[in-house]
Amino acid sequence: MSKPELIAGIDMGSGQLVCAVGRRNPDQDQIEVVGVSKQPCRGIKGGVVINIDETALSITRVVESVEEQCKETIRDLIVGIRGSHTQTFNHHGAINIARTDKEITNEDVAQVIESTKAVPISTDREIIHVIPQDFVLDRQQGVPNPVGMEGSLLEVEVHIVTAGTSHLNNVWRAINNAGFGIREPIYGLLAVGDIVVTQEEKDLGCLLVDLGGSTTGLAIYTDGGVKFTKEIPIGADSITNDLAHGLRTSLSQAKMVKEKYGVAIRPAKKKVLVTSAGVEEEFDPEGDVTYTSVDGRTQRQVQRGTLYEFIAPRVEEIFTMVKSEMDRSGMEEQVVAGGAVITGGGSMMPGLINAAEKILEIPARHGLPQNITGLPEALSHPSYATAVGLLAFQSYGDWGRSHKYARKSSGGIFENMKKFLSEVF
Repeated sequence: MSKPELIAGIDMGSGQLVCAVGRRNPDQDQIEVVGVSKQPCRGIKGGVVINIDETALSITRVVESVEEQCKETIRDLIVGIRGSHTQTFNHHGAINIARTDKEITNEDVAQVIESTKAVPISTDREIIHVIPQDFVLDRQQGVPNPVGMEGSLLEVEVHIVTAGTSHLNNVWRAINNAGFGIREPIYGLLAVGDIVVTQEEKDLGCLLVDLGGSTTGLAIYTDGGVKFTKEIPIGADSITNDLAHGLRTSLSQAKMVKEKYGVAIRPAKKKVLVTSAGVEEEFDPEGDVTYTSVDGRTQRQVQRGTLYEFIAPRVEEIFTMVKSEMDRSGMEEQVVAGGAVITGGGSMMPGLINAAEKILEIPARHGLPQNITGLPEALSHPSYATAVGLLAFQSYGDWGRSHKYARKSSGGIFENMKKFLSEVF
């Protein structure tokens, strides 16, 4: 029996690329991760390509690394799109069922979803996803699947994701220059949400916070689906910058100090236990941390408890901005039951979950990939969550992809929509 098809996803993050490779188990409809890799990239910042050649080189390196792990060749990539150039909004569509037979078909559902794309957007933007939130049949709301029911008026509420065309083209050019094809673009925040947020949390209502390097993504789920998404132009790199200035050291040294010794809660005057990634670690606030000065030679020391004074103000700023966006969405009351799910590479700092709970005033937990098998490294660290989520997001089919890729697909839009509906329903 032949092996299932190998699929690869690449998260175009802030200053680094993360690639994951896996196979879908056809019996269990589950992804098995067989390879993951990270690669620093000076050609990309905040999800935006600023140097095509540098980005292409980093793509080649990160993909070669996972190819060595899985002993197979990768030809095309699922691309995770992020950054402040992405914009999202909710929209409404409706069609009349004018024929004598009023039974709703897959074609009707495809048509009403397609009708929502008739929305005025700038010519320098294109639609990445159109995600159905709720169907309404003859004014009856809350219809999860109208196919097979009878009605004269079919409506749908959707969440639309758009991205800057020029930014997308630069990403495509970098990937093509690296020698790889593009399977489809996916909004990374949706991909990570599908594997770190449980269906129960989506039903109850919850907030997803993806703490990246240059940006922080947040998504609000209620009634089983995504209702609001936003990219905030600040992330964990700002904490690194603060440490570099405060300690008078290089960014690389500041990042090392942050990841090894940083804390986001005020430490006690004695040894305490701090939970990081589900592991309790002994913490001495008076313990010395040794690092190299900005000249690359001079050795300096700082007490670990002092690092809090540099880190805490920025953590507070990030989650205060998250809370402001949550309040602005008008859905702050709807996320109390499910709480907050914190993921992304920046979420691993000890005490960050406690700080999030205090500022957001709702329960919070770490978001790690769920219902995924394979490499423990990929499943235990949230920095891989988006890349792994891209693999699982494949199950949603071709219907929501970028216009330019819909035109290149083998079938028409309605054929692709029928395929999607058959998979979901």
